[in-house]
Amino acid sequence: MDTCIIIDLLKGKPKIKEVIETEIKLRNCVINDIVIMELLQGARNKSDLRFIQSQLNKFQALEINQMIMNLSKDIICEFTLSHNAKIQDAIIASFCIIYDVKLFTYNLKDFEYIHGIKFYWS
Repeated sequence: MDTCIIIDLLKGKPKIKEVIETEIKLRNCVINDIVIMELLQGARNKSDLRFIQSQLNKFQALEINQMIMNLSKDIICEFTLSHNAKIQDAIIASFCIIYDVKLFTYNLKDFEYIHGIKFYWS
């Protein structure tokens, strides 16, 4: 799951909540340390930070390994000039490719040029 989806889920947005509860199931949602750090970085105050930390255990966090980092470097090398590829997006995309999971995101434009990635919504 991309950070934008988790943010909306934590905010209680009905559409996202319904999709996750009825179609995807929360137990099938995986995240990584990049998504966790983006969520934590978005905290506006200590209360936000505590809330985010308390919600993270609802998600299965998978490891970012060396294969993911190597693929991320390849994506940055190939797409930094043509598509302004961002490090965090390259890592999230590589994570999805290596673990063979679909990416659930609103931000298709940040990922659609990357070969091998599959989307939940496309």
